[in-house]
Amino acid sequence: MKIGIVSDHNGYELKNKIINNCKDINFIDYGTKSKKNTDYPDYAFRLGKAINDKEVDLGIAICGSGIGMSIACNKVKGIRCSRVTSIKDVKITKIDNNANIIAFSCKLDFKKVKRMIEEFINTPFSNEERHNRRINKISEYELTN
Repeated sequence: MKIGIVSDHNGYELKNKIINNCKDINFIDYGTKSKKNTDYPDYAFRLGKAINDKEVDLGIAICGSGIGMSIACNKVKGIRCSRVTSIKDVKITKIDNNANIIAFSCKLDFKKVKRMIEEFINTPFSNEERHNRRINKISEYELTN
């Protein structure tokens, strides 16, 4: 499984720490490549495109709060990104929403972040009819609007 990962300048250090300390995960780094001030939508859109193009299976997006990245990722058709702050958030968004990107703040503790990423990768979508129905409604809306 390939995991795309992006950050803005705020999340640059945490992104690198994740890549360097989670060697068992195959990350593809879509930027940013420095702490120089940058615009998070550029990286969010790049990650969304990589998922839609099947370059990667899932995505991780990091910025100051996780909110901006989440908003920008969700502008890409086919992307279901959730801003998460806990393991519980990660489980729910994967089980119920089949999220393909999680976004979080660079201010979170690294050990917690590592557990959230592992949970995101390892938690399966429930595939329950009610959740599929809801996801399909979102997909249909994206196609008509």
